[in-house]
Amino acid sequence: MDRRRAILALVATCASAAALAQSNALGVPPVAIKGYDPVAYFVEGRPVKGVASIAYDFDGSRYFFSSAKNRDLFAASPDRYAPQFAALCAAGLADGRIVESDPTAFIVRDGKLYLFQAAKGVERVRNDPSLLTKAHQAHTSK
Repeated sequence: MDRRRAILALVATCASAAALAQSNALGVPPVAIKGYDPVAYFVEGRPVKGVASIAYDFDGSRYFFSSAKNRDLFAASPDRYAPQFAALCAAGLADGRIVESDPTAFIVRDGKLYLFQAAKGVERVRNDPSLLTKAHQAHTSK
């Protein structure tokens, strides 16, 4: 029975990979910030999952929104709401590393959304805001 499950899991993995490859071949952009609504960080002060049926494509990614109102706000001013550094971890960039972020670890500072790998990065920036300047310098030097 374990062998059957392993085979089924392998088939499911291959089917998922094929579907992803097909969606990319069809020009469907990757989902940004793991499906979280970027506007919600500003208007609700917290991460909120978006839904695929309320989406907007920007800068090579597809953003999901929790409401049509949030999508419309984003569409009117995407640079205002999109996360900095293509949603990479801001603290990691400050350290010279490229690290994927966790959308639930965030700060909105000076009207900009910054994401982090974990809550530890948020705390580091709260204690040393100059890390954001370092992250911006590292990101623009690439």
